[in-house]
Amino acid sequence: MKNSILTVLAVATIVSCNKKETTIAGSNSDSLTMSTSDSPTTLNDSATTADNMGTDNTMLSSQDKMFADAASTGSMMEVMTGKLAETNASSAAVKSLAAMIVKDHTMAGEELKKWASANNYSLPAAMTTEQQAMFDELKMKKGAEFDKAYAKMMVSDHKKDIDAFKKQSSEGKDTSLKTFASNTVPTLEKHLKEAQKVDSSMK
Repeated sequence: MKNSILTVLAVATIVSCNKKETTIAGSNSDSLTMSTSDSPTTLNDSATTADNMGTDNTMLSSQDKMFADAASTGSMMEVMTGKLAETNASSAAVKSLAAMIVKDHTMAGEELKKWASANNYSLPAAMTTEQQAMFDELKMKKGAEFDKAYAKMMVSDHKKDIDAFKKQSSEGKDTSLKTFASNTVPTLEKHLKEAQKVDSSMK
């Protein structure tokens, strides 16, 4: 009788152990399956995210980066000096020129910011040291002295701007940035023409 009871207990123990091993094995199998199926999903999600971010700044050419930086700080300079003309200039012609330049360069600056955001590129947050020094010097002038200095500065700046924008439109690599440069040239040429008129009237 005792032998029969021991035999039953032994069989029950063996069956119980086999069930535990089966459960553990099943659990491990499920875990491996999950890991395998999760991996491709994670990679695909990462790839999708990267595509949605646009072109990384490392993908831009040195010409594109140089132009974007210069165009950004240049627009800042034009807007700040133009607004300065509202208070320091005495000539109506200078104030009219400044108002046009502020309006157009503000729009160009905003368009450039949209491009930078779409392409994951960080534009300069402030003017260059040289530009800041020029602004500070101009800020010290008022009346007729300011008018002459501002008009002369706008002629010089816009000649340089036109050359830089034309170069980007022909030598740039980023298509949207080349289009921006090409489309902005006529506006810059208009600014130059008006600045030259104002400058000539003061001589």
